[in-house]
Amino acid sequence: MIHFKQHTIGQAVWCSGVGLHSGLKVALVLKPAVPDHGIRFQRTDVPDSPAICAHYNNVIDTFQATTIGSAGIAVSTVEHLMAALYGCGVDNALVELNGPEAPIFDGSAAPYVKLIQKATIVEQDGARRYLTIRKPVVVEEGDSSIIATPADHFQVHYEIEFPHPRVGKQEYSWELKNGSFGREIAKARTFGFLKDVLRLQQMGLIRGGSLSNAVVFDDNEVLNVNGFRYSDECVRHKILDFIGDLALTGLPVLGKFEVRKAGHTLHSRFLAELMDGKEYAAQTPVTIPSPYLSSGLSAIA
Repeated sequence: MIHFKQHTIGQAVWCSGVGLHSGLKVALVLKPAVPDHGIRFQRTDVPDSPAICAHYNNVIDTFQATTIGSAGIAVSTVEHLMAALYGCGVDNALVELNGPEAPIFDGSAAPYVKLIQKATIVEQDGARRYLTIRKPVVVEEGDSSIIATPADHFQVHYEIEFPHPRVGKQEYSWELKNGSFGREIAKARTFGFLKDVLRLQQMGLIRGGSLSNAVVFDDNEVLNVNGFRYSDECVRHKILDFIGDLALTGLPVLGKFEVRKAGHTLHSRFLAELMDGKEYAAQTPVTIPSPYLSSGLSAIA
């Protein structure tokens, strides 16, 4: 999905739901923003709160979710909304919410995609720039790893492995094309294991968690009555989380990513390595490399 111009939404839209970890009901308003604004979050429940730029430098916690913060104000579980905005090609938006956490809805990004589609997506005058991977970068921790290599498109290959009969080893490759996020990734829900759910609840987390917003496994089976949305839903959701975290670069990315058994913490460490190492990536001008034009893609593919 290649754009020459930046995009925002055409009108303000709102929704409400429960935060996965806080258990609090929160209202969220998604508003249009000017070119080069980026994605920003603002807590309307905190008087005179500053808008928090959705940027990797503002990540303050990665335990069980991605939390961004600035000036003592924080917003948690931003990854699903960020993935939806990235997958829909929205560069600029203001996210207002009256609580500490974005709504979890059904545990996927599909409700956010629907909200963005309701708002419509409009082209702006500002030229769109890309973050282009120009040399390989590798981040490893134990048997987990993220490898980025140059490519003239955005592609993710993700591999997971859990010692559970309904999960096991899963891998999936996904490329950003017109509509591919909504078809292949957006509906994949967050997942967890019942023994971990009970432990996390004792820690004061996932207070809003239920079978309506996550895929939950006991020792042998899926507890959700309707089962999976995809046979490999777990690995697809991991791709969703990775996209949401990668969106914190603040730019659309051109590169190939191979990810193995990672999570929010390694995603965040990878972003720091990628962005702080000037030799790894560069902002490219709006002119799209010739391979795109020769392939017959239009300005908005």
